Formats: sequence, structure tokens, C-alpha cells
Amino acid sequence: MRTMLKLARLKLVRERKALTQHQLGEKARVNRVTIPRVERGSDQPFPTTVRKLADALGVEPEDLMEPLP
Repeated sequence: MRTMLKLARLKLVRERKALTQHQLGEKARVNRVTIPRVERGSDQPFPTTVRKLADALGVEPEDLMEPLP
């Protein structure tokens, strides 16, 4: 069974960087529907997508993930 990767902090980091979902999508070069789906937790992002989003936001991928209990 594969563990679901949750980018629980994506919206928070995106908003702190004052970017819209559309702007982040363009900057990260991902499909425009990816950002809202990932922020809602309805899509499982590929590791390459996580890296693109983190790079576009200037953070490490771990900074976007749900904290460990």
C-alpha cells in the first residue's frame, strides 16, 4: 500500500509568497488544475511535481508536507 503524500502547507506557503494558484502553476510549470487539487488533497502529486512546486516557492519539499506526528 502506497502512503498518501499530503502537501498540507502548500496553500500557506503560496499565500505567504503572495502568489495566486494560477501564478504558482505558471512559475512551477505545472497544469493549472494541479494546484487547487493538490491544495484540497484530492490529488496525489508526483515527486517531480512536489519538487517543481518547492523550487517555484523557494523552499524545500519537506516545507510543504504535513508535519510528522
